[in-house]
Amino acid sequence: MVVEYEAVRDQGVDPASYEPRLGRIPIRDLMPQQPGALWPAKAYRGEVVPFQATVFREGHDQLGVQLVLTDPNGESRTHWMRPIAPGTDRWQADAVVSVEGTWTWHVRAFCDDWATWLHNAEIKIPARADVDLMVTMGRLLLERAGGRKIIKDAAAAFADPALSATQKLAIALDPLVTQAIRASPLASLTTTSDVIELRVERERAGVGSWYEFFPRSEGAKRAKDGTWTSGTFRTAAKRLQAVADMGFDVLYLPPIHPIGHAFRKGPNNTLVTVPGDPGSPWAIGSADGGHDAVHPDLGTIKDFSFFVAQATKLGIEVALDFALQCSPDHPWVTEHPEWFTTLPDGSIAYAENPPKKYQDIYPINFDNDPLGIRAEVLRLLRFWIGLGVKIFRVDNPHTKPLQFWEIVLHEINTEFPEVVFLAEAFTRPAMLRSLAQVGYQQSYSYFTWRNTKDELAEFFESISHETAAYLRPNLFVNTPDILTEFLQFGGRPAYKIRAALAATAGSSWGVYAGFELFEHIARPGSEENIDNEKYEYKQRDWAGAEKAGNSLAPYLTRLNLIRAAHPALRQLRNLDVHWSDDESMLVYTKYLAAEHNPDGTDDALIMVVNVDPHSVRETTVHLDLTRIGLEPDATFTVRDLITGGEFEWGRDNYVRLDAFGEPAHILHVQTPAAPTKGR
Repeated sequence: MVVEYEAVRDQGVDPASYEPRLGRIPIRDLMPQQPGALWPAKAYRGEVVPFQATVFREGHDQLGVQLVLTDPNGESRTHWMRPIAPGTDRWQADAVVSVEGTWTWHVRAFCDDWATWLHNAEIKIPARADVDLMVTMGRLLLERAGGRKIIKDAAAAFADPALSATQKLAIALDPLVTQAIRASPLASLTTTSDVIELRVERERAGVGSWYEFFPRSEGAKRAKDGTWTSGTFRTAAKRLQAVADMGFDVLYLPPIHPIGHAFRKGPNNTLVTVPGDPGSPWAIGSADGGHDAVHPDLGTIKDFSFFVAQATKLGIEVALDFALQCSPDHPWVTEHPEWFTTLPDGSIAYAENPPKKYQDIYPINFDNDPLGIRAEVLRLLRFWIGLGVKIFRVDNPHTKPLQFWEIVLHEINTEFPEVVFLAEAFTRPAMLRSLAQVGYQQSYSYFTWRNTKDELAEFFESISHETAAYLRPNLFVNTPDILTEFLQFGGRPAYKIRAALAATAGSSWGVYAGFELFEHIARPGSEENIDNEKYEYKQRDWAGAEKAGNSLAPYLTRLNLIRAAHPALRQLRNLDVHWSDDESMLVYTKYLAAEHNPDGTDDALIMVVNVDPHSVRETTVHLDLTRIGLEPDATFTVRDLITGGEFEWGRDNYVRLDAFGEPAHILHVQTPAAPTKGR
């Protein structure tokens, strides 16, 4: 803030006592931070975080800017920051956060006296302007630096009258001298920013390949008379190997609790039921229990524990649906009627999302007894955590008070920092983002409805940069409630396009069972699958479809293998959108520099996707190669990780993608033919 003397005096303030809000060198707009800075920004273990600040000063002296990053164990490291956008005074340093817990960081800025002298000397000495003065100033700075022998030798050389000014400048430019001085900068006017917190969570909070299935459908059998026998946790466990073989590491289960009988929904969300209709798992609660019970058809708590143990052996974490709502038969309805909304006619309000009506579900009223409801919710979460559940997909969190979630998530994550919450919040941006800000580790997103090149480019830029400090999207390609027109009418190409986009653009992505079988028929007038699994059993012939070549499972497997082999794809903040001459050819890259990659090599991938499932597209792709660690005019070999084909590429490249064959390139940069350049 600039405060003029006269303005301060006119306000009756003694200028000598005024405390400026800026340091001697302004350091502003530090990132990552959450909007409003009410809660710490977030990262996950192994994430490369871009730390940024706007730093400038008056005049033309050179600045030094450093990031000071302190891990939860109190160990601090200093990283030099670099200017990233000429003319904006924006500086950045990328650093890997490798330990879970609360980190702190701040920015230190100073006048770099050596760099300032060197800049002037490189201009003046060749021009023979102020030569003696420049040499004297250089000698004094070297004497001030002292310490290491190479600096002392340089200072002695500057004092040697037998050496010319040009020779002395060459000594100053020696990389060893530069390196020695950079290790202990000659700083003045040193200014530090405020200290900022960064919450680092476990890797699964930001990285995962999710698969969803209904356990009651896995192993369900239909008799000749049309009646069904439900699948169980034991039969569903037999499907786990196939899920693991496809490379998925999180299995999400819809609610596993007893289902109410009152107003039970029949097939396709009708109010007409026949004996044996299983009802919606989201209509939770019956005489068999509520949110801390399992449906008797699925088995017992012991059977659930067996299922979790089998998944764990295969490297799969089980995510459990947590839906705070009730069937009219839920024990809470009689035990805690104050937890619901009673209408003037004495009835309890059921859930509605006009024109949709959910007569089988009572929403919770969180204002009548907030302390009682919160205590019960915390008890339930602790109960399932005690059974080995460390991930919860929360149903419709945007229909509950934000303050409620802030308190609950804080308490649970303080006690159990390893627990991950995914917000199923397809809602307005303010609520969607705020849920992430108060503590949700992951969020459903608008990806499902972003289909065109421009829509996807804008969306990918947003999730990778604008909101990445607090919102981690999980890019589900479909859900039991969402079968978009793109999938309904795009055929097999649409399914491959959406899977390729989700698996490569996001650090977490997800698939609901049936996607790999191209289930694309919607209930008329809706975006939901006909014969929706929410209301009935689903029997699928997985093996038969794959044998007949009618399964996308091999493609999903390939995508997950690529993700496993390329750590750049498991980062969120490293996506950059590039250009093509075609309105349907989307181009983006992901890059992980060697210094941040555990195997010590650059990991650079170029994705080119034909987002039109009905055509063959040809175009020229234009790349900013500096975004993937290369010189602007480099040439290099790329290998298509889908087909295995190899191509020679550069800045501008011809691409032809047939939606009916392979609609996407996932290209790995193999052998740069020119020196690489740090990003």
